[in-house]
Amino acid sequence: MPAVLSITQGLTVDYYVILSSILFSIGAIGLMTRKNMIVMLMCIELMLNSVNLLLVAFSSYFNQGDAQIFVFFIVVVAAAEATVGLSILILAYRNKRNIDADLFNNLKG
Repeated sequence: MPAVLSITQGLTVDYYVILSSILFSIGAIGLMTRKNMIVMLMCIELMLNSVNLLLVAFSSYFNQGDAQIFVFFIVVVAAAEATVGLSILILAYRNKRNIDADLFNNLKG
């Protein structure tokens, strides 16, 4: 375990902010440009995980564990979102044989 601590000891919060910004940007760009709903769900998960990374980085920087509890709840909500989203996609695929995002513009009911 000391080898792991020596590797991460030189990293400041700036590196985590930059990494989190890059990951969030990739997720946002993927969400705006893709039409496949599974890829869009993965981009939303990437954006949520980048926020989690930032919360944990700031939590450890300020030596408080409050944000890590909040991260736990974000992970739970993300798992529920993935479950509900994938079940809706499975039902849409069974009915239309397509999971394109334009399919959901045609749903009226």
